[in-house]
Formats: sequence, C-alpha cells, structure tokens
Amino acid sequence: MEEIDKKELLNILAKRIKELRSKKDVTQEDALNDTGIHFGRIEQGKRDISFSTLFKICQYFEISPKDFFTKDFD
Repeated sequence: MEEIDKKELLNILAKRIKELRSKKDVTQEDALNDTGIHFGRIEQGKRDISFSTLFKICQYFEISPKDFFTKDFD
C-alpha cells in the first residue's frame, strides 16, 4: 500500500466534509450551531480530528463512518 502523508489525508478529509455540508445545504455557522464543531479549519485541511468528532460529523450528515470512507480513500 502506498504511503500517504498527513497533509494529503487532511485534505481528503476536508474535501469530503465540505462535500457533505454542501449536499445538506448548510453553512459552516449552521453546522457549528447544530454540532458544536468548528468546521472552518477542518475544511481547510488544517485541523486533525478525533474519531469521536468524525463520528459526530457522520451522525450530523446521517451517514455511517463506512459510507464516509467509501469516497476518495482508495
């Protein structure tokens, strides 16, 4: 398996979260108010998140962690 650096992984994570938020048609502020999670730095690829935060994000977007990782994580 090819090694991927942390910055690249964070950018993939950022892209996926941004895509899900756009699909749900909510702003970063709306998402913050609904979840307590600051999406700005995550979506810029500048913040690493814990699994529990990722799980909370998945719940917010009504997808499973498995579905979260089916795109762009090959």
